Formats: sequence, C-alpha cells, structure tokens
Amino acid sequence: MDKTDVKLLKLVQDGIPITHSPFKGFASEIGISEQEVVDRLKNLQNAGKIRRFAASIGHRAIGITANAMCVWNVPDEQIETVGNIMAEFPEVTHCYERPRYPDWKYNLFTMVHSYNPEDCEKVAEKISEATGIKDYTLFFSEKEFKKTGVRL
Repeated sequence: MDKTDVKLLKLVQDGIPITHSPFKGFASEIGISEQEVVDRLKNLQNAGKIRRFAASIGHRAIGITANAMCVWNVPDEQIETVGNIMAEFPEVTHCYERPRYPDWKYNLFTMVHSYNPEDCEKVAEKISEATGIKDYTLFFSEKEFKKTGVRL
C-alpha cells in the first residue's frame, strides 16, 4: 500500500455517496482519476488488504434487534473443527476463539442476529446439534452504545 491507497481508504471508510459517479469526489480530493480509484480499490481487495467493498446494513434500523453473543465451552482439541462449523452458519456474523480464564470456561464466541430472541435461541440449538457442543450460554444485547468498523 502506498500513501495514495491510505488516503483513499480513509476517504471511503465512512461510506460512498449514492450518486451516478460515487468515486468522482474521492478522485478529485486525492488528485487521481475515477478509474484509478476503482482500480486501486480492486487491487487492494485482490491483494487481501481489504476483505470486501460492500454496503453495510444498519440491522437495528431494519428491525433485527435480537443480538446474541453465544459463548461455547469447546474442548481445546476440537476448537478448529468446531469453530469452522460454527463459522459456516449464515446467521453467525462473528466467530472467535478466546482464552479461558479460571472463572470463565468459555473459549469460543459467536454472534447471532435475528428479529426476536427465540430465533437466536433456535440458531444456537442448531449449532449445538451440528457440533455436539451442549455447554453454551447466550447473552443478548440490551443497548448499543457504539458500532463502527475498523478505522485507519
């Protein structure tokens, strides 16, 4: 990545305008052509520097208000296999291994979103059945104070 790529990412990270020429303003601000903006974004994605370039939906604004962090007690020797199975569920938006602590036995965390808590519970049950992991707990979000993507 060069300085121009960094400038471009800082500009687009907060969204692009919904216009006929959404990259025109970015191109003008950086001093490159619109086509170079598009080419640079494609190159950054192809190089694995950015994962994707897509719309981000405000799930709460469209009624998806049940957000459950599911914490799982997965045997350490099964963490890779189970984590990969859980990550394949389309309802799972995040799947992370985290360390255990003396007073916290859970080591795998998934986030599930739905229109109601019952649907989140059903997804957790399906995940449990698919993985054989029966020791889990769901924590539902009550209030969102902040949510942003990673910023440069």
